[in-house]
Amino acid sequence: MESYDASQIQILEGLKAVRKVPGMYIGSTDARGLHHIVYEVIDNSIDESVAGFCKNILIHIRKDNSIEIEDDGRGIPVENHPKYNRPALEIVLTELHSGAKFDKKVYKITGGLHGVGVHVVNALSSLLIAVVKKQDGYYYEKFEKGIPTGGLKHVAHEDWGKTGDRVVDSITPGLDPGHGLIIRFYPDPEIFETVEFSYQVILERIKELAFLNPQVAISIKDDRINASEVMHFEGGLSQFVEYLGEGHQSILKAPIYNLEEMEDTVVEFAFLYNNSTSEIMQSYVNNISTVEGGTHVTGFRAGLSRAVQDYAKNHDLVKGVDSIVSDDVREGLVAVLHVKVIAPQFEGQTKSKLGNSAVRGIVQSSTEKYLKSYFESYPNVAQGIVRRVIMAAAAREASRNAKELVRRKSALESGNLPGKLADCSSSDPAKAELYIVEGESAGGSAKQARTRDYQAILPLRGKILNVEKAADIKTLANEEIRNLITVMGTNIKDSLDLSKLRYGKIIIMTDADVDGAHIRTLLLTFFYRFAKEIIQNGNLYIAQPPLYRVQKGAKIEYVYSEKEVDEVIRKMGANSVVQRFKGLGEMNPSQLWETTMNPETRKLLQVTIEDAAYAERLLSILMGEKVEPRKKFIEENAKTVENIDA
Repeated sequence: MESYDASQIQILEGLKAVRKVPGMYIGSTDARGLHHIVYEVIDNSIDESVAGFCKNILIHIRKDNSIEIEDDGRGIPVENHPKYNRPALEIVLTELHSGAKFDKKVYKITGGLHGVGVHVVNALSSLLIAVVKKQDGYYYEKFEKGIPTGGLKHVAHEDWGKTGDRVVDSITPGLDPGHGLIIRFYPDPEIFETVEFSYQVILERIKELAFLNPQVAISIKDDRINASEVMHFEGGLSQFVEYLGEGHQSILKAPIYNLEEMEDTVVEFAFLYNNSTSEIMQSYVNNISTVEGGTHVTGFRAGLSRAVQDYAKNHDLVKGVDSIVSDDVREGLVAVLHVKVIAPQFEGQTKSKLGNSAVRGIVQSSTEKYLKSYFESYPNVAQGIVRRVIMAAAAREASRNAKELVRRKSALESGNLPGKLADCSSSDPAKAELYIVEGESAGGSAKQARTRDYQAILPLRGKILNVEKAADIKTLANEEIRNLITVMGTNIKDSLDLSKLRYGKIIIMTDADVDGAHIRTLLLTFFYRFAKEIIQNGNLYIAQPPLYRVQKGAKIEYVYSEKEVDEVIRKMGANSVVQRFKGLGEMNPSQLWETTMNPETRKLLQVTIEDAAYAERLLSILMGEKVEPRKKFIEENAKTVENIDA
C-alpha cells in the first residue's frame, strides 16, 4: 500500500482548481458546459442592465470559435485595489470569490452572483482579453489559461486598433466607447469536449433574457453562418407569454400582467389561457431560469387558484361539476413568473429551484390581491377564465375512471403486461432497457436482434395520438398509449413515481425517414406532457439507425445522414455497393444489432430539456392546433431542418 501522509495534501492556488476539476464549477465539459460559460459573461451584463446602467449588449461569434460579449454598462474598475495593490480588473478575472455583488451596495439584484463568475470563464479559456471602455480610452489585459500576460495596458480611443497585438486589434467596439466592457474568450480545447458554439442555443437563451428585461436590446451575430438578430421586446412578459402560446388559440384578448414590489421582493407575472390541455409555466429568479419551480411558483399557483375559485363561488358560477381544484385552474394556462429577490436561496447545485420560504407568501399575497381586484374590474375576462376552468373540471371528472383504469393496470401492481411486449429477464432497472419500436415488422427484427437478458421490445401500431391536441380522456383511451404507460410502470403526470420505473433506459427506435421522425416527435410530445420527470431524470433516449450501408469487398461502413454518404462512397472508391435502408424492418437482425442495439457500437441520443421555454413554444407550435404558426415556422426553418432534428 502506498504511503499517505501530510506531504500528499495539495492546495490548488488561484484558478488551478477550476482547471483541475471544471465539472465542479460548470457542471460538465460538454456542449452544455461550453455554453454555460457564455451565459456567465452575459449574466454580468444583464446585472448591469438591471442596475440601470446598461441598455445594449452585443454578442459576436467569430470564425475562429472565439466569442465576444460587449455592453455599455459601467465596466469593471481598473484602478489598483487599495488592499491588494493590483488592478481590480485583474483581481476579478483571476481570484475566486471576488467581485462587487456580495454587500448589495453596487448591485441590489443579481443573477451573476449565483453563477461561477467570469474568473472561471477565464480559467477555462486558452485566451481571454478584457477591454474596459472609459472616457479617457481603453484599458485592456490578456490572460492565457487564467494567467495574466503583460499586465493592464491603456490606449487612447484614437489609437485603438494600432496596439501591434493582432488579436487585440481585431476587437472592434460596437457600442459607446466611453463606458462598458468587452470580453472576448477562446474556450480551451484541452478542457472542453467541443469548442463549437451553437448559434441556436445561445439565441434562445438571450431571447429569454430580452423578454425578461425589456429595458435592454440584445444583439447576436455569427460570422460562421452569416446570421444575426436583434432582440428588444418592449412588451416584456406579456409578449413572452404570447410567444410561448403561439401554437394555440388564446381565450383572452390580451395577457393579464402585474408588477409589484413587496418587502424588497419584486413580483412580476403575465399569463393567458388557451384551449390546450397542458400548462406552460416558466419561472425565473433574478433572470435565472428555475425549471424545477420553487416557493415563488407555489405562491403564484396558490394565489391564482384562490382568486379564480373565490370569484366563481362568490358569483355562483360553479355549475355542472362537483368542485374546482388547482389542477383545473392550471389547465390551458400559459404563464411567466419573474421574481427579484435580494438574497435568493437555491436548492442544489443546478440553481433550478428556489427555496426562500418567505417568498411563497409574498408572491401568493401579491397575486391573489391583484387578481381579485382585476376580476371585479373586468368581469367578462373573469367569467371567460371561470368557464375555461369549469370545462377543465368536467374533463377531469370524466377522465377519472380512465386514469384509474391505467393505475389499476400498472405493471408493478398487477403484473398484467401487454401481450405484444417482449420483456427482458432482468428485473434490475439500472440494467434493463425498453425499446419502443415502430411497427410489427421492425418489432420482429428487434426481438430477434436483442439481448434478452436486459433488452425489452414494445412494438407500436402506427402513429400514436398527438396528445398536444387531445384531452386526457381521449389520450388514456388510446390502446398504444395505455400499453406504454403500463409497461413503464411509473403512472403519469401528478401520479408519476420514478421509483417504479421498470427500465433505466427507454429508447425510441423509429425509421430514419420522415414518417419515423413524425412518430418520434409524437412520442416525445407524450413524454414531455405526461412523463416529463423521465426526461429530466435522464432516462429517455433516441436510437440512431443508419440510412445507408456501403460495402466494397470485405469493408463495410454504415452512414447516418444524407450528407455523409457521398463522402463515404468517394473514400471507398468505384464499384461500392450502396444499400439504402427504408426502414428498420429492412435490416436483418445482425445488422440491427450491430448498428443500433449493441451498447458497444450503437449511437444513442439522450433527450434533455436544455431550454424549457424554447421546448414549450416549439411543442406548442409544431403539435398545437393552429396552422399558421406551424406553417410560418416550417417556412423559416426549412433550410435548417437537419439541425432542428439533431
